[in-house]
Amino acid sequence: EREEEALASKRFRPERGSHRQEDKENWPRSRHLEEEQQAALAALSQQLEDITSVEELTKLLRAAGEYEERKLIRAAIRKLRAEEIEGEAPFPCSR
Repeated sequence: EREEEALASKRFRPERGSHRQEDKENWPRSRHLEEEQQAALAALSQQLEDITSVEELTKLLRAAGEYEERKLIRAAIRKLRAEEIEGEAPFPCSR
């Protein structure tokens, strides 16, 4: 019974080194993908600064597939709405 328990515990024990090795092999590729995503997000951010219509941003939001893209677009919508509200607010009277 002890031998069976020992075999069972070895059989179901997670492999120790394989995940680390896999991470090392995939690291350059994942790093490259991350850099590409950051570049794409920077380009999107620049594009969003030029858009002044909440409706147009909403269309982009519906078409966006990535979480980070949607996050940037939502921030741009909030910024535009805040600017609209500030523009509508009456100016404070100076005495």
